[in-house]
Amino acid sequence: MSNSKGLGRGLGALFQPIDVEDGDETVHEAEISELRANPYQPRKEFDPDSLQELAESIKQHGVVQPLIVRKSIRGYEIVAGERRFRAAQEAGLERVPVVVRDFTDEQMMEIALVENVQREDLNPIEMARAYQKLMEHLSITQEELAARVGKSRPHVANFLRLLQLPPEIQEDVSRGTLSMGHARALLGIKDRDLMKKLAEKVKKEKPSVRQLEEWVQQLNQSVPKKEKKKKKAADPFIKHYENMLQQVFSTPVRIKHGKKKGKIEIEYYSERELERLIEMLNRDQVMTD
Repeated sequence: MSNSKGLGRGLGALFQPIDVEDGDETVHEAEISELRANPYQPRKEFDPDSLQELAESIKQHGVVQPLIVRKSIRGYEIVAGERRFRAAQEAGLERVPVVVRDFTDEQMMEIALVENVQREDLNPIEMARAYQKLMEHLSITQEELAARVGKSRPHVANFLRLLQLPPEIQEDVSRGTLSMGHARALLGIKDRDLMKKLAEKVKKEKPSVRQLEEWVQQLNQSVPKKEKKKKKAADPFIKHYENMLQQVFSTPVRIKHGKKKGKIEIEYYSERELERLIEMLNRDQVMTD
């Protein structure tokens, strides 16, 4: 596991103030051709208008804040400052100011994520994929990830749930044609084909999130009355136990209760989190033996 937990308190935990007189921290210039983007950069799209504005500013004032980089076989990898790098290219610069620092791959990934999260530069799907990638790469749980990036666990869980959407709907969210609120409401539909049809209806009619939630509720209630009554009678008890289990395991839990049998579904988002859940279940089993 990474030792870079300080990132949860912000980029300042690793990005100390730059002192141009301080030995290895000296700002120097690097050729644009020597620089490569952070391979762990979760951000895939950069607003062209915003980049153009920054490029115009750079033409007039230069790159005011040095890029943070680390050495690589072919030159340097950008740790932070890819937007400035792209704008400098747009402005026609051949060299940019950099500060060389030593970072591990884990730190590179975490810094790229935290930088974008704190500046809210990622679209919801990019954010969800970045969270997922970071959890898998660092073998950490949702709670540990939330602490790292300075967010609540429910916040992280809500983004990760977006990855349960069909690829077509994820693309809509990425493009901004479907909001995260609408996407979360669509997750209430279990039938994926029906979910896709409803997503198209949302894009055409543009209902509020509240209205969409009502549509989802109506669709879910379109079941035989007898079955609906039985489910409704059990709901308060099932909901109570779901909430209780969610508090115990710190992750979403669903109970599907039938007439004579049922099943419990416990969500996890990384191997590390699965191991944590199994350890908890094994510990409880030992205590009852």
